[in-house]
Amino acid sequence: MDNTENLANLKKQLGDEVVVVMVPFQTQSHLDPFLQFACLISSYGLSVHYLSLPNYNHDTKTRATAINPSDLANIHFHDLQMTTTPLDPDIPSEVPKHFHLIWNVTMHLRQSITSFLHDISSKSRRIVMIHDCLMSYNVQDISSFDNAESYIFNPVISAFGMYCDHIFPHVGLPIPLEQQLLQKLPSSEGWYYEEIMRISSFQVQYIGNSSVGDIHNTSKVMEGTNTFIDLLGIGQDKKQWAIGPVLRPTKKEKNGFPCLDWLDKQPPNSVLYVCYDMLTSFSDEQIKELAMGLELSKQKFIWLMNDPDNGDIYLGKDLNRKFEFHAGFEERLNGVGILIRDWAPQTEILAHSSIGGFLCACDWTACVETITMGVPIIAWPTHSDHPKNGFLLTEMLKIGLVIREWDKKCDEVVTASTVDNVVRKLMASEEGDEIRKRAKEFGEAVRKSTEKGGASQIELDYFIAHITR
Repeated sequence: MDNTENLANLKKQLGDEVVVVMVPFQTQSHLDPFLQFACLISSYGLSVHYLSLPNYNHDTKTRATAINPSDLANIHFHDLQMTTTPLDPDIPSEVPKHFHLIWNVTMHLRQSITSFLHDISSKSRRIVMIHDCLMSYNVQDISSFDNAESYIFNPVISAFGMYCDHIFPHVGLPIPLEQQLLQKLPSSEGWYYEEIMRISSFQVQYIGNSSVGDIHNTSKVMEGTNTFIDLLGIGQDKKQWAIGPVLRPTKKEKNGFPCLDWLDKQPPNSVLYVCYDMLTSFSDEQIKELAMGLELSKQKFIWLMNDPDNGDIYLGKDLNRKFEFHAGFEERLNGVGILIRDWAPQTEILAHSSIGGFLCACDWTACVETITMGVPIIAWPTHSDHPKNGFLLTEMLKIGLVIREWDKKCDEVVTASTVDNVVRKLMASEEGDEIRKRAKEFGEAVRKSTEKGGASQIELDYFIAHITR
């Protein structure tokens, strides 16, 4: 009997002595990995409660196509109540407008979360709260419960990026890279939105000593067995667990998505998937250059243009921009490319055998998915930790290409010819084939780390043993 079965049997004997409460930040890129992690914890027989806004609870469950329905059924979903009024979406900002709408709501959930904790505290020996760093203000009352402890789950930043950008500047520890790589390492300067940094700094002050440790959506296979995870532990003086990827791929039906039906008809490794995260806001000029570059490359592609968070979360209003492509572009896509302006099952797309590459901004959630599925990346960093993530995949792991030099800032337009050249290099060259081979081999190693005896599974077992001690 393995450790997982032992812990499950222990839970049956103890009842709901240990209750886990998940509190994600209210954007899809945070919500999804939190739910995937919730299902992993629940598989040990623990009672898991997932707290989110009503519309996000609904959407997250509906879009959880990569999770087995039986696993999803074990999660207790609870709707948080908003105690605020809508914010003017026309507020001037350097970040997309919908981010302010989301942030306005998340700053007013403290009362609802604390009320829930009061309800369950008397029924449990221990409350284990796992929250997003960006929800630290809202969960600060956890310290007032004698039978509660908190942990931070980092779903959208790599251990490498966190150490280089947020820990290394403040501690006397080195960055353990060869000199050649250190010289190429992109600077953090100019990549972080001031508003995002201000928000993050505000949240960090509420972490204090209440957090027992950090859990990372990464694997020691991804980022080094004894390097960045261990350095984070030293720099923060807290426990660290690398339990990722939290997404554990399972074979499922196609679910009737037209894009998957189209992929079924394409040759293996022949299609490029293109998608960006919620804070990536290209100019109309850049979008047209990207479109022309894809067309010039003559490679097949799926381009997901809709953002699941890009709307008014109060009124359901769609805030997505409408783009006008160069003349005849959409008409000429027949059989070559697909534009998707609605939500699409990204995990299933990346897992499809026809996908041969992924062009994205390198937000960590996307990086974890593409690594897990063994798909090489074209890194197009646009903000925050993206350059560090792209550097990890392209320069250190050698499983991708970068769209431009690291010292080029995100506000510089990438031309159609540059897009064309990089896409063809990945999708239609011997160099691209070698990169794809490495990506597939690395993806297999990462997936094995989540199996019995693998590095990530062992870390997860250790974490469960710790919270059920």
